[in-house]
Amino acid sequence: MSRSKYTKKRMPQSFTVYRSVSHFEVTLDLLRRRCEHNEGLIHNLEELSLHQDNLEEIENIDRWCKDLKILYLQGNSIQKIENLSRLKDLEYLNLALNGIERIENLQGCESLRKLDLTANFIGDLTSVESLRENPYLEELYLTGNPCAEFDGYRSYVIAALPHLRILDGQEVTRTEQLEALHFYLDTKAKIIRQQVAYKAKRVRTVSESVAQSHHQSAG
Repeated sequence: MSRSKYTKKRMPQSFTVYRSVSHFEVTLDLLRRRCEHNEGLIHNLEELSLHQDNLEEIENIDRWCKDLKILYLQGNSIQKIENLSRLKDLEYLNLALNGIERIENLQGCESLRKLDLTANFIGDLTSVESLRENPYLEELYLTGNPCAEFDGYRSYVIAALPHLRILDGQEVTRTEQLEALHFYLDTKAKIIRQQVAYKAKRVRTVSESVAQSHHQSAG
């Protein structure tokens, strides 16, 4: 079933406009079509690809595919990480190229080892601390997010998640980790200041983009 809503579209000058597109729900029929390699059986599925399916919400997957180990959701219009807590065996989650603004609701993914959040809208970098509840997480990708431009970004993430082995494709060295932990409190304070500034700027940008869109529509 499809539904039409307004969604955000990234523009070259870092502003946001809204366009009407059709979004699709995660239905049993969709899942069966995506697991033809498993004879259409979804209850014991270990790998699922729903990339570029115009999905706006994560729904039903953790109800119907509880044995998943690999889940591809990149290239959709997802704005919130949710409804994945029952995926206890999930090891790799790809949510690149979506509209996610913060990291949350992954505490139940007890086996998570690799998380790809490349090219989203994450400006709330301190939300990365929620991943402390994922003790097996070794590999994290945040390249292309606003937070990755913050001064002290890499040092903060390494200190916040001492179990990480790879950040944005680059190995975390022991020396780097020790230095990051030493300056953790100062770095976190600096990150928080940048978050506040980013959020204020984003609110202004979105408001200006909406006003511009309405002006163009009226014209």
